[in-house]
Amino acid sequence: MNSRRTFLGALASGTVGLFTGKRAAAQETAAPAAPPLPVCHETDICVLGGSATGVFAAVRAARLGARVAIVEKQNGFGGVAVNSLVNVWHPLYDTRFEKKIIAGLTEETVARLQKRDAVTIYDKNPSVWAGFNSSELKIELDELVMESHIRPFLHTLFSEPYYESGKLAGVIIDGKSGRRVIKARVFIDATGDGDLCVRMGFGSRLPEHPQPPTMCAHLDGFDITRCNELLSEHAKEYNIPKGFLWGLDIPGTHSFMFAGTRVYDAACAEADDLTAAEIEGRRQVRAVMDMYRKYGNKPAQFGLTALPSALGIRESRHIDCLYRVTDSDAMYGKRLPDAIANCSYTFDLHHNTEKGRAITFRSLDGTEESYGAPGEPVKRGRWRPETAENPTFYQIPFRSIVPKNSENVLLAGRMFDAEEIAFSGMRVMVNMNQLGEAAGVAAYLALDQGIPVHQIDAADVRRTLAAGGSIVI
Repeated sequence: MNSRRTFLGALASGTVGLFTGKRAAAQETAAPAAPPLPVCHETDICVLGGSATGVFAAVRAARLGARVAIVEKQNGFGGVAVNSLVNVWHPLYDTRFEKKIIAGLTEETVARLQKRDAVTIYDKNPSVWAGFNSSELKIELDELVMESHIRPFLHTLFSEPYYESGKLAGVIIDGKSGRRVIKARVFIDATGDGDLCVRMGFGSRLPEHPQPPTMCAHLDGFDITRCNELLSEHAKEYNIPKGFLWGLDIPGTHSFMFAGTRVYDAACAEADDLTAAEIEGRRQVRAVMDMYRKYGNKPAQFGLTALPSALGIRESRHIDCLYRVTDSDAMYGKRLPDAIANCSYTFDLHHNTEKGRAITFRSLDGTEESYGAPGEPVKRGRWRPETAENPTFYQIPFRSIVPKNSENVLLAGRMFDAEEIAFSGMRVMVNMNQLGEAAGVAAYLALDQGIPVHQIDAADVRRTLAAGGSIVI
């Protein structure tokens, strides 16, 4: 199918083979009353979502002495870095590379990967600090979880919140052993889409034009420069949408991580859109391969060696929190008293509007570059007048991960509360990793002090983060 909308229409009509015949309305049937769900585990803190963000939340809480469980729907930990094959963590320094602004578990994990020659460090590169082997990271996160005595639940879906006396007391999970309950006192929603928060009725919003997701791939014998040239001539023939090609060599292999696809108009927090987007992403990967086979003078070893088990989603829901980070906060580097993360990544706007689908990179020094399609000229300019001094980093506050009206739920991940431009730079993994660590620390403090999460003193979170190896400014 040529578009997500066409695919969804075909899916609804049954013409793509996922449905046969007309769909009948559901009929109510008599069934015996279901027995009470068994409680399979009781713990202090339960983390939903096993990305690096979720794992780092769990590890920080466990290192402080909490009993922690972590629930992940796939077969291993790592989220976008592993399941979506995005093998890049951005710089830990300010934009001038004069001051380190990020440390903690991101730096510790990369140091562990270096012992296995599973990572490449790029010196003073504004786009990448560490390029890693995603499979090696997957194993490393297993070890980090087990060393920290965290109870893992893999191949396990979070289903619904579980209440006792009107208060969230657990989560209902689905897996090979059926529906069960994990009880806990504090919860961290690291699902990426804010699934726990939404199902509890917390406020949320879906962007009108979310940043489009990307389907990555591992390729052998691939030349990205040549691919850019081919796309400028043949993209329409293969229905490959406008985009910006990038990628990285995979340490310890002969493969290249390719990230050049874009699935526009996909609301990936919605089931049907996510299904369509996954299939369209894979179609685009094949289209690039077919174009390269036909026109690219491919080498003998050219081929597709791996596809991700999940689409790389940039944006879906945002949860309404105690504070929404403004574009001005980020773009002018405002120092925030409750800052829990420091960021230097360029604001990376993947436009998806009627006006166009260019990609614009806005820098803290006031400059910007816009890319339309491969082969088109880059448009350079300024988003603000030149000044004598420019900020070199920006910050994410603790308030932006505390949902409004929450008693015992924190969040960590891309559903934090921020405006569009601020989010475009903050959303990358090295920044979300910091949110995970902060959520883990805050969950422990709420537990230790016996207080609701909205009463946690951000100064305590910052002190505890610093004591555990994070950089707090």
